[in-house]
Amino acid sequence: MRRLLNILLFLILFLQLNLYAQKKHILIIESYHHDYIWSTNYRNAIKEKLGSDYNLKFFYMDTKRLPLSKHQESAKKAWNMYKELNPALVILGDDNALKFLGPKLAKTKTKVVYLGINNNPRKYFNFIPTKNITGVLERPLLRRSIFYVKKLLDVKKVLLLFDAGISSQVIFKEIFRNKSKLVLGDVEVDILLLEQFDMWKKSILDAKKNNYDAIVLSSYHTIKDKDNKHVSPARICEWTSKNITVPPFAFWNFAVGENKSIGGYVISGREQGIEASQLALKILEDKNYSIGFPSVVEKGYLLFSRSQLKKWGISLKKLDTQKIKFVK
Repeated sequence: MRRLLNILLFLILFLQLNLYAQKKHILIIESYHHDYIWSTNYRNAIKEKLGSDYNLKFFYMDTKRLPLSKHQESAKKAWNMYKELNPALVILGDDNALKFLGPKLAKTKTKVVYLGINNNPRKYFNFIPTKNITGVLERPLLRRSIFYVKKLLDVKKVLLLFDAGISSQVIFKEIFRNKSKLVLGDVEVDILLLEQFDMWKKSILDAKKNNYDAIVLSSYHTIKDKDNKHVSPARICEWTSKNITVPPFAFWNFAVGENKSIGGYVISGREQGIEASQLALKILEDKNYSIGFPSVVEKGYLLFSRSQLKKWGISLKKLDTQKIKFVK
């Protein structure tokens, strides 16, 4: 009986290995680290859409936390993994992956889909057309986000706080056109890109004195301390939540929650992952599929933190509560 069970287990294992060997590889190269929530959201969507039919392999470049001097080295490791796997398709997550790997992959025949790109992707290829690369652009829904903040509170002046990482710099250039001040309707909007935690603290502490009615906590994942060491997002959120004197809102879902922001009209990596996966399937399943222009995911949703709403005494009566999602 034991011998029969061993034979059955061997056959099952053999069949599983054989099925695995028959599946094609897809390599997903992510700009950031494994636990970065934006990446986790799109990674889970990719697994749902592609994981049953393809072998998914992941590489994390970790460029939110690694210094700039280490980015090229991380990209080299990703390239070595690509050469070793020889995948049927590569997915590049966010700008740094496209910046470092895109030009090399453009010289191959491998099909490539990118997602989460804030920059004009053509800039990474010196505006030379690519025949094997397309993808999905990421665009924060600034006007709609401010509209909902205005609908909840009678704001006249809002501060947008960003770190000074590559994504923030690209957003500032491509979306804000290098303007540190905007006027949306009757709302004055100031944009700050900050490198150091001390400057972040000062901006938070001085917000009320500078007549801001609200702050949008945009991105804070590359902030450094006075010794130029990476400050964890959890530490930044905890300090900010304790010390902020005006209501905090957000553009991205990862910034909403207990000890974070109140919420707002946000975008999520999940939508990026779904769109990129659908595009990847078309390319893989249709040999005659023609690589075209990138798409833009403009789907956002209202997300609010119950604990933050209570803390700031904010009611959502002015909004359609059936369309709102909640976190703690």
